[in-house]
Amino acid sequence: MSSLAIRVGVPVEQTGDRELWARAAGGDEGAFSELFERHAEALWNYTYRLTGSWSSAEDLASTTFLIAWRRRAEVTLVRDSALPWLYTVAANVARDEHRGARRRLRLLGKIPAQPAVSDHADSVAEKIDGQRRLGRVAEAVRSLPKSQREVVELCLAAEVSIADAAELLGIAEVTVRAHLSRGRARLRTLLEEK
Repeated sequence: MSSLAIRVGVPVEQTGDRELWARAAGGDEGAFSELFERHAEALWNYTYRLTGSWSSAEDLASTTFLIAWRRRAEVTLVRDSALPWLYTVAANVARDEHRGARRRLRLLGKIPAQPAVSDHADSVAEKIDGQRRLGRVAEAVRSLPKSQREVVELCLAAEVSIADAAELLGIAEVTVRAHLSRGRARLRTLLEEK
């Protein structure tokens, strides 16, 4: 990189999320693109852990970034990372999608079921089994009380630190630890029952 570029501004790869977000809020599409490139994979993996479905994860990650673009001027970042806010938005979108899916399933339950045609390929069966297991985990997480669910989604699914989760949720770190401990215990119980 030329010395002129270094004197004029900080290279993009060294720019923090907070500065990129501020530039994006001012209309800089390149800054928002850099945020997307930095966090898309982590957000996609997080949404997969929430849903147990690659296609749902793709849709949720896309929706989350669309919301981020639309609300970029309203957002206050926790520390210098956009990820905690993106994770929170993704979790909210996932809950909304889950509620909508439950309503659609109840409606579909009124229609006579068609016989299922199964594929006997080993790889397909393994993939389905993996998705079912992850689906059971996602269902168990959704059944937790709100305070435990929020902490579990942030600390376990998104791998956000306890300090960041406490700041994001506006509660003490000791409270986050307590919710996390209770949430883990409840998840173990729920998953053993199944």
